[in-house]
Amino acid sequence: MPTFAPLKNDLILRVAKGEKVERAPVWVMRQAGRYLKEYKLRKGTRDFFECCRSPEIASDLTLQPIDVFDGLIDAAIIFSDILVVPQALGMTVEILDKQGPHFPNPLESPHDGQYSQIMGKEVDVQKELDYVFKAITMTKHKLDGRVPLFGFCGAPWTLFCYMVEGGGSKIFQQVKTWIYKFPTESLALLQKTAEVCVEYLALQVEAGADIVQVFDSWAGELSPSSFKRFSLPYLRYISEKLPLRLKDLNLQPVPMVVFAKGAWYALDALCDSGYNVVGLDWLHDPAEAVRIANGRVILQGNADPGILYGSRDSITALVEEMVAGFGGGKEGWIVNLGHGITLNVNQEDLRFFLQEIHRVTGTSLKES
Repeated sequence: MPTFAPLKNDLILRVAKGEKVERAPVWVMRQAGRYLKEYKLRKGTRDFFECCRSPEIASDLTLQPIDVFDGLIDAAIIFSDILVVPQALGMTVEILDKQGPHFPNPLESPHDGQYSQIMGKEVDVQKELDYVFKAITMTKHKLDGRVPLFGFCGAPWTLFCYMVEGGGSKIFQQVKTWIYKFPTESLALLQKTAEVCVEYLALQVEAGADIVQVFDSWAGELSPSSFKRFSLPYLRYISEKLPLRLKDLNLQPVPMVVFAKGAWYALDALCDSGYNVVGLDWLHDPAEAVRIANGRVILQGNADPGILYGSRDSITALVEEMVAGFGGGKEGWIVNLGHGITLNVNQEDLRFFLQEIHRVTGTSLKES
């Protein structure tokens, strides 16, 4: 394993381990992205996945928010995409301009040849996703201990949705057809994907990731009973098997975060799912989430991303309400949005949000 500079700011890691801290740590999902003018300049005309596959470009994009919001963000997250896992499984994935992810040949049924090919493929994760691991190691060296680095993957359920739907969806007709018409084959593919996710996360840690997050972006499309069958078991599989795989690699365990967007009904179960941190979307009331969690996990979230379109007074009011709801920010909470930064956000409004978090949760504020 590479050797890296000691961390100068380990606030997020300390909170994730349950320690009391001097203020609430903060980072933001999709903090490296197109709302930053610096991102557009560095990306240029390159395809999105071309940027992901270039360790140099991916590391530069990862560092941009750390540099732009110097001293205000407490973690970096590697610039990549959850859909590199379906690519490793053998599927073609594109990012279409103004449309998002697109699978030219999604899985149509268990009877199409592609399903059998995926189920039969021995995935060499180290080889298939080597560019991610190289980007992580390069980024850790460039960070020089400034903040910890997140690795991540998509949850099996969410990856399955994309693999079957061929992209985003409003009604999720195809994946609902799969789970209710072909449940056995669906569960088999979910298990296969979970196994790849464990190896992928373990190798990210080996490359230098300090903490990992599992994104179940489409969890809210499942009913409570379907979530218990088609999502939760595979989230638990990852949280159970990842520490064991790290031990096999002679690596120490790292904090694990799960974020199941829209699955408000599953908060109690997620608190017992084996993760150190449970991410919340903006549908949760902070005080009620704290009551349900009851100290079992650290909570992360959960400002409505839309607040960044609002006035400075609105941002301040939301921050103060959120901090109060989560108990003041000195323990048990990592600040984030309730989902990723949305389009057309002014980066100076995000800077103000970050500054207000620092101010309200009680430490010196780095001036812009």
